Amino acid sequence: MPTNRREGEIQPGIKWGPFVIRIPFVHTRFALPEMLQGICVAGATGLALVPIMVASFGLTFEEAVTMAMFHSLLISSAWMLFGDPIGPGWITPALPFIFAFVLGTATTPVEQFQLMTALSLNFAALLFILGVTGFGAKLVAWVPNVLKGGIILGAAVAAFLRIFDQNDAASAINSTPIAAIAALALCMFMTFSKPFQRLAAQTPILAKIASLGLLPAFLVAGVIGVTTGEMTFNIQSGFLDVPTHAASMWQKASPMVIGWPSVSQFVAALPLAFITYILFFGDLVTAEEMIKNSQPMRKDEKLDISSNRAHMATGIRNGVMGIIAPFFGTQGVLWTGIQVIILKRWASGRDKMDSVFDGIAGYYVYGLPILFVVLPIVTLLQPLLPIALAVTLLLTGFACATLALTAVTDPTERGAMVLTAIAFSLFDPWTGLLAGLATILVVVGPHVFLKAKADDHTT
Repeated sequence: MPTNRREGEIQPGIKWGPFVIRIPFVHTRFALPEMLQGICVAGATGLALVPIMVASFGLTFEEAVTMAMFHSLLISSAWMLFGDPIGPGWITPALPFIFAFVLGTATTPVEQFQLMTALSLNFAALLFILGVTGFGAKLVAWVPNVLKGGIILGAAVAAFLRIFDQNDAASAINSTPIAAIAALALCMFMTFSKPFQRLAAQTPILAKIASLGLLPAFLVAGVIGVTTGEMTFNIQSGFLDVPTHAASMWQKASPMVIGWPSVSQFVAALPLAFITYILFFGDLVTAEEMIKNSQPMRKDEKLDISSNRAHMATGIRNGVMGIIAPFFGTQGVLWTGIQVIILKRWASGRDKMDSVFDGIAGYYVYGLPILFVVLPIVTLLQPLLPIALAVTLLLTGFACATLALTAVTDPTERGAMVLTAIAFSLFDPWTGLLAGLATILVVVGPHVFLKAKADDHTT
């Protein structure tokens, strides 16, 4: 049943300042297909960071699941409390940089979480300053494509290095090699293979399988893992004791307990906050273009997207996350795959989806990550979570690599871009940034910065 939205207007909600609150089942309608996909895909993917939280950050499995639940709640607030018509997600390309920086710099879990807080608060401040002043677009326009490409390609290299790190005993490649390789190969084939895409376009059953996202790979990995003995499933009954595990997680991670980051930690985290901002801005531009392309097909609902609002909302989420559940990179502005799915159904007509917020709310299970507290489901997924992280990094790395290689066409700039990417993926953020800038200035010349600035003035 349609809402009382007038033709061509924005979906109703409760305004507060520049933001809009939309209450599930009051300002959004029930959307069964999106809800089922949200439980299966969004829930399982949201738990993908749990293995690294347990293996490298000193959390128990239950504490890590509780932290992931807080991250999911904050992500859902993007549409529920702030009003962005975007399916939000992680800043996934930044994750390899973040892991390399935090795990390579800090020696104890306390220092690691302090660095996560420093990154989150730096990024939140940067978003507020650049968003409120409107300088964000000018800053990104000033950065030449060769440096942007180096950052994006560096994220790809760092992701691949992370997947195949032989020193990480908790990685899927080391703990479940046969199941992991099968899952990675299947995901690559179904996501990027041109022959498969041509075949799926002609075969409805293959198209239906491809639309399931990561689920086929998880099923194959589970079957192979059990068959080869790489996996054992210890399914528990009951529900997660959220208050108890939230309290113990708070004691281990919150700066209110373990102490605030030092000045040196804030300074060390600055370059990575800047790098992440460039990735964030790219996601924001992508989201705006996706909405602009879909809007003509739905004259009945106006999708109000505001760059300044998205900056401020994401900044608030990162600031809160940095205090209650610090794990930087989990509070971004766009989950591209989900936004594509939601907009495609929304554009097919009001009878299919009354408001885009119906689809977003359904995919994020109406703002409540109920899967995280159901122990039979969580413990069933537990052996598959390292593979979920590896798949996320692989798909992100491949997508980043293909995007970066189209960023520049000049052979010399491409060479400088590759060297810059290697510097970003191997060194700490300050060293990587300085090495990348030095390489571009020496090999390409300072004119690329002047050209970017001139292009900004002409737009």
